[in-house]
Amino acid sequence: MCDTTVEQLLPHLGSLKIERVERWDLGLRLWASVRASSATCLSCGTASERVHGRYWRELADVPIAGAAARIWLRVRRFVCGNAGCAVRTFAEQVDGLTRRRLRSTDGLRQTFTQIGLALAGRAGARLAAILGMVTSRSTLLRLVRGLPNPPASPVTVLGVDDFAIRRGQNYGTVLIDCQDGRVVDLLPGRDAAPLAQWLTEHAKPQVICRDRASAYAEGARTGAPDAVQVADRFHLWQNLAKAVERCVARHKDCLREPVTTPPGDLPAAEVPEPRGAMAQRRREHHQLVHDLLAEGAGIRQIARHLGWGRHTVQRYARAATWQQMLVGQKPRPSSLDPFKPHLLRRISEGCRKATVLHREVAAQGFTGGYGIVRAFVEQYRARPDLSTVVKPPSVREVTGWICRHPDHLVERDSDRLRALLDRCPKLGTAAGLVRSFAGMLTNLRGTQLDAWITAAQQAALPGLTGFATGLTNDLDAVTAGLTLPHSSGPVEGNVNKIKMIKRQMYGRAGFDLLRKRVLLAG
Repeated sequence: MCDTTVEQLLPHLGSLKIERVERWDLGLRLWASVRASSATCLSCGTASERVHGRYWRELADVPIAGAAARIWLRVRRFVCGNAGCAVRTFAEQVDGLTRRRLRSTDGLRQTFTQIGLALAGRAGARLAAILGMVTSRSTLLRLVRGLPNPPASPVTVLGVDDFAIRRGQNYGTVLIDCQDGRVVDLLPGRDAAPLAQWLTEHAKPQVICRDRASAYAEGARTGAPDAVQVADRFHLWQNLAKAVERCVARHKDCLREPVTTPPGDLPAAEVPEPRGAMAQRRREHHQLVHDLLAEGAGIRQIARHLGWGRHTVQRYARAATWQQMLVGQKPRPSSLDPFKPHLLRRISEGCRKATVLHREVAAQGFTGGYGIVRAFVEQYRARPDLSTVVKPPSVREVTGWICRHPDHLVERDSDRLRALLDRCPKLGTAAGLVRSFAGMLTNLRGTQLDAWITAAQQAALPGLTGFATGLTNDLDAVTAGLTLPHSSGPVEGNVNKIKMIKRQMYGRAGFDLLRKRVLLAG
């Protein structure tokens, strides 16, 4: 490999003179020296050409075509010509390549830093090893922690929201520039004090988008009293949906649709026949076997024709009725047989309670258990066909119907909601309030909020009345949220990103490292 080829592959080595290249077990080894004839003292800035001595310095560099690269740099030590300088000699440094007491190039450290920002410690170390750069997770995290914070810039519209560092125990606050979606800073805790302090130390924003948490409202008032606070529309709609769910739960009795065709009692003189798929098969098979017997066919001939066993055909042939082929009605003797006429008569009279019938036959001398009587009565008990019965909607389903745009409902749900609102005027009033609030929210008609609050309070609906009263406690921010175009949408997206970064580090990252990755990962 010639010098020109190496310098073309590694343009950051332009200030070096490549003397030779050797292969070794782990990759390539480059022998080089500095082209410049002089160096500048790092202590006093005086240039010097007087060489005191030379030594070899080993530097790890970025891989070349996947092979690890090591630079053996011949470094000169110069004598400082400034008599007043604190040092007598100094070693030359190559800008963009070497630094004091470091055994890797700037390019390799920058590569490690970017890997650490993207993948953190363990995953970053595994990827670096695959790419031919051996390092440890601690080195990657140390490089990330050593990065400077991004420069602070004025924010016009500031978004504030909380995120879970450890769910249910530890939380933080994320600040977002809502105009470009950039994360401005991360604060520990979700109280008013950290937010107020940050606003005091930085340029005051004109608008602060937040949820309806009282802590953020207090922090914004303390740190930036002149800023316009905007309650986020997503959280407003979320709070309204919870209020509607409480209202629907209080009117749960209205959700059950009226039964138009109630099942009537069976005639007193008629005993119902067993029903079901098995009973239908037994009826058809019994009729088939007896029709073939009537034509003069034998048992074996019928078995061969139908593909059944001979004993199966014999059982159907011996059964006088198809009901005898059901479980519990086989021709084999049972201790309940002497009492079946009494049971059938009582069932035809309308008594189908197994406990009552068991006591009656026990008084007549039946010694069997209650389960035998119950199994016999069960086949004559009328069962409603639940496949045609409409299941009443749940509270959440009705809440979704009310809070969803009417054009986004399927026709079946729209019809059921319309029938429900006709049955329950209270829920109809609640649906009207939700529709009017949705109109304010989507069309930014915050001037109608006072009238809506008055109507909701007069309706006296559970959940909605409390929601309307709660709006009065934060009326200015809610009105601004329903009037101004600003929202916390970018904040929610960055909260999801923070969750991904936190889980990528297996929940073991400290707040400082998490903050660095969120601010610098881009």
